[in-house]
Amino acid sequence: MSNTVKIMAILAARPDRAAELKALLTSLLTHSRQEPGNLRWDIWQDQGDPNRLVLDELYTDKAAAAAHRETAHFKDYVAQISNLAERTAVVLDPLEVG
Repeated sequence: MSNTVKIMAILAARPDRAAELKALLTSLLTHSRQEPGNLRWDIWQDQGDPNRLVLDELYTDKAAAAAHRETAHFKDYVAQISNLAERTAVVLDPLEVG
């Protein structure tokens, strides 16, 4: 079974803050993708609600996901996100099926 860790964060922009939210997330993209152990770091926009964005992250293992949370760019994100959006994040392990 894989040791990968997926993180999904659903972000609903606060009124009149969608542009700032998108700018913050876009600023994280290159840094996050360059982290050792990062396999995926993508931003998705809800087709039914353009003010709702989803972060789709995949790391090689728990240590890589933990290292991500210690980076300066992640700490900057945490410092700003509650002013820009309501955030729901889930950390997921793969489920072996079959």
